Amino acid sequence: MTTGPQMSPQAGADRRDLPFLDPRIAAVSVVLQLVLALFFGHLIDTRVNMAAGYLVATGQNPYVPQDLSTVFGSGLFRDFSTIGYPPPWPLALGLIYKSVYAVFPNLLAYNLAIKLPIVAANICLAYLVAFLLATRGASARAAKGAWLFMLLNPFVLYASAAWGQIDSIVALASLLSLTLLYKGRLVASASLLALGICLKPVALPLAIVAFVYVAGRGRRSFAQYTGVFAAGTVLLCVVPFAIFHWNPSIVLCNWNVHSTVGGCMSYMTFWELFTGSVALVGPWRLAGFAWVAALALFAVGLHRGIAGLPGLISSGAAAMLVFLLSRSWMSEPNFLVVLPFLVILAFTGAIGKRVLHAMWILAMVFSVFNASAVLLFFPSMPKVMDALLVTAAQYRAPLLIARSAVVVPWLVLGWRVVVICVTKKPATARAHGPVPEGMTPWT
Repeated sequence: MTTGPQMSPQAGADRRDLPFLDPRIAAVSVVLQLVLALFFGHLIDTRVNMAAGYLVATGQNPYVPQDLSTVFGSGLFRDFSTIGYPPPWPLALGLIYKSVYAVFPNLLAYNLAIKLPIVAANICLAYLVAFLLATRGASARAAKGAWLFMLLNPFVLYASAAWGQIDSIVALASLLSLTLLYKGRLVASASLLALGICLKPVALPLAIVAFVYVAGRGRRSFAQYTGVFAAGTVLLCVVPFAIFHWNPSIVLCNWNVHSTVGGCMSYMTFWELFTGSVALVGPWRLAGFAWVAALALFAVGLHRGIAGLPGLISSGAAAMLVFLLSRSWMSEPNFLVVLPFLVILAFTGAIGKRVLHAMWILAMVFSVFNASAVLLFFPSMPKVMDALLVTAAQYRAPLLIARSAVVVPWLVLGWRVVVICVTKKPATARAHGPVPEGMTPWT
């Protein structure tokens, strides 16, 4: 696996140049996100999060569906699915419920409180991306551009603060984990990677990159990293099930469902259009496991090892894209996990900025055709949501055709980025001249 592009140290911004990141802009982003977090929330995911918080806080099993219409004063909480994530996020939701809704029983306030960790992760991601660029040879203009992108990008705000998905939290833990791995801080890196994957297993492909990289550092480092990662995973995923007597089979069943359906923002998006159902039947069920074969081939391609932080970034982006592009079902917010990696690649010239913008715009357009945006009116304007859903149902076939048409260029761009990440040769630091004092080259 190649290491990705080398940024020019001569064009770099010194650590002292970081004040060019105007805190007033960050404050605008925070206010905007808080407003979105307060009034919007996905009909399914928000109810699931709210219910899980209540069940955990009251000592009940968040993985068993219950009628909570009397608890939250809404018939919408009578029939819905349970949370499908491992224990760390449900436990956090239980703490949020006790701290907010149990004290001040208001759905909008509860909705905002659940989003606060997401908003915090978005801000931290913006600064982490800028820091990595500014201290690794990018120009101040590039670092600031990436910072502004992460703070104010419509898709980031929509899929995280408004929707309420935790993919940005997972992205923060994952990117920081790979950064610490490059710095040789194996315990912290393995712990963060375990946390990210245990929050939402969508980040699992990044473990392939981390293990291949650390394997190149020797057996002792590999053993240490593997041990910490395994211990962290057991502590975060297995122990809570034993302590609280929760049945993990329900979570495993929820995960298996995603391998038996086809559609949404995946290469199987046409399935619902032609069959009228999302359930994969017959030999088509093999499509639900295409990501396993794709990641196996990708792992084989990493046998040459990964060099430096740019190698970790480009390999991490490729691993996530291979996983997302080969799944038979992909939800729009999943793109948030790989987006910070792509931002770094775009603002270092590894991929074109037009490709980056095209990918997030296509994801946004798809979400409109998928009626996901309509579902975000659940907490504040349920009647508006119901009316829009009725309208969307009347145009179901055209919307399915439109979203299938949007997915095609998105898939093409995604695989193009994968090819770039695994084949593009990095420039050497020597080609750019000496490294300025206080700076360190990527490799």
